[in-house]
Amino acid sequence: MDVHVVDHPLVSHKLTTLRDTETDSPTFRRLADELVTLLAYEATRGVRVRDVTVQTPVSPAHGVTLAHPKPLVVPILRAGLGMLDGMMRLLPTVEVGFLGMVRDEETLRASTYAERLPGDLSGRQCYILDPMLATGGTLAAAISFLVDRGADDITAICLLAAPEGCANLETGLAEVGVPVRVVTAAMDERLDENGYIVPGLGDAGDRLYGVAQ
Repeated sequence: MDVHVVDHPLVSHKLTTLRDTETDSPTFRRLADELVTLLAYEATRGVRVRDVTVQTPVSPAHGVTLAHPKPLVVPILRAGLGMLDGMMRLLPTVEVGFLGMVRDEETLRASTYAERLPGDLSGRQCYILDPMLATGGTLAAAISFLVDRGADDITAICLLAAPEGCANLETGLAEVGVPVRVVTAAMDERLDENGYIVPGLGDAGDRLYGVAQ
């Protein structure tokens, strides 16, 4: 498993504002959207392409276009939805699937409660959108779900990651047999006793959409 922490001043600037408790939900959503586009630029360096020739106003030109089957973007509900527009801005022609996963706050284990994905993902590159790589349980379960359906190359885009989560993810995916990458804006210090990232930015879903009572 490869972990890439994006080192760019604009990434750091936007992430700092996202961490701030004074940042309201509308601003948080806008900055998360912008930050994901920056992360997606790095995450898609290995996107599969095929050679094409196009006609310019002057002469033919050799270039590339996205290969088939097209990549699949998979936001993890609900917080991953806040990352989707930023990803689609960079890759507007890709297909989108949805995966609903919930973490038990006592056991910290993730389970699937909903999915809208192709039954066969053979030969597909998948980009998972999940704001927080904390314990790694949710992401490991999502990756295993996609691999079981045939996905052969997976990149996870996360706003933040914790060292414990990355270690747990690598251990949990030791037998998965496909390339897995994590692209994140920062590797934070640690997890607290409740499994939250420190210093983190709080609950990404609540900060994006508010607390549903």
